[in-house]
Amino acid sequence: MNHISHWINGARVAGTSGRSGAVFNPATGVHTSNVDFASVQEIDSAVAAATAALPGWRATNLSRRAEIMFNIRNLVQSNRNEIAAMLSAEHGKVVTDALGEIARGLENIEFACGIPHLLKGSYSEQAATGVDVYSIRQPLGVVAGITPFNFPAMVPMWMFASAIACGNTFILKPSEKDPSVALFLAELLKQAGVPDGVFNVINGDKVAVDRLLEHPDVAAVSFVGSTPIAKYIYETGTRNGKRVQALGGAKNHMLVLPDADLDMAADAAVSAAYGSAGERCMAISVLLAVDSVADALIKKVQDRIPAITVGPASDSKNEMGPLITAEHRDKVAGFLAGAAAEGATVVVDGRTNVPADGFFIRPSIIDGVKPGMRCYDEEIFGPVLNVVRVKSYAEGVALINANQFGNGVALFTRDGGVAREFQFDITVGMVGINVPIPVPVSYYSFGGWKNSLFGDHHMYGPEGINFFTRSKVVTSRWPDPRTSSVDLGFPQNR
Repeated sequence: MNHISHWINGARVAGTSGRSGAVFNPATGVHTSNVDFASVQEIDSAVAAATAALPGWRATNLSRRAEIMFNIRNLVQSNRNEIAAMLSAEHGKVVTDALGEIARGLENIEFACGIPHLLKGSYSEQAATGVDVYSIRQPLGVVAGITPFNFPAMVPMWMFASAIACGNTFILKPSEKDPSVALFLAELLKQAGVPDGVFNVINGDKVAVDRLLEHPDVAAVSFVGSTPIAKYIYETGTRNGKRVQALGGAKNHMLVLPDADLDMAADAAVSAAYGSAGERCMAISVLLAVDSVADALIKKVQDRIPAITVGPASDSKNEMGPLITAEHRDKVAGFLAGAAAEGATVVVDGRTNVPADGFFIRPSIIDGVKPGMRCYDEEIFGPVLNVVRVKSYAEGVALINANQFGNGVALFTRDGGVAREFQFDITVGMVGINVPIPVPVSYYSFGGWKNSLFGDHHMYGPEGINFFTRSKVVTSRWPDPRTSSVDLGFPQNR
């Protein structure tokens, strides 16, 4: 049985708590590994290592930090196939999907390679006679990232790339369901020249999370996960004086207007609903079809589903893998089982003809869905597409804006004026126009609105740099002794 430990101060460290969790291969259902769960004392050890490494890393010049970020980028790129294999073995996603995840994560490391430019401040000469004023951005200190199971490579890269480039030291708490990639990334960072203690990995459960949220030497926490946990992370972390960004759940809508190219819209809906088995916070889970094209659009989506090959990543022909655990598979299946009782219709039932081993559900469609139904109100996080029929653009926009989530949304239309109106009207943080999954490129920032985000900063990009630094303004004067005098009045600039 494989054993997965922690990474503290530049080396793998076996757990001592006596507690552990099981890691499965979701494609086979086989228990493949045990992962140590950290105790409070082990969390404290990681924080102590990060604290000790902070002065030296913070003092490291920007050119050297940029050089190390380039090294990290090159090592991740050259080891991408090995990382993808780990992702497939513990998460279940097919290799092409895993490689895509790594590529999007690499974009954030590449953005952080520009840290000498990103940390440039501003300068005002002669703000008052003989006085100059300038601003600088400095690291927060020891920071932590708590990441989800669905992107065990990409989401850590969202966080640690900006965090360590800015001069912080970092503690990663990955999902206990697929933790191996985090340890492999730690080894690559060490090869790249990251000093011991700057990047640490602690595996665990709520004990580890709570200690990071409470530890007085942890300055900030970044989180991606479900909305209830995001709210808990935000409230607990801020109550303990920490800066917190916590990204929660989603119910992403795709509104298709009558003038849209229906084949293009159907391709997009299938790709966005069923990619990565629907286990992504930017998946399209609600197809809003205007009545006049609803039947035709649903038929086009339905016709595309049989061509999707479902099975383990070990077969390169497969396009969609399993769900992460048996418990999650059963939860997703429960939405299909309960749809009829709520007045909806299961058009395509993914519970049938699934592989005998592993935690599989095939792509599914539920039609006739309305707000108030469980399948609409809750985040499913699986390959289930809900179809809601609306009478007009206005009804679709009102329904989207009334939803508790505001992560991503897409509009399919040929009308540029309507598209411009849509991006103005909609209360959602990331908008796609004929783009089903509008995940921003790395030089913008990722984050939703409403119950999809807790905190003031979106993730990665410019807002990521702002989150992991704080601004300091310096007012300086090199006085001429001949002009020095005592003045008890309020400082004047004129």
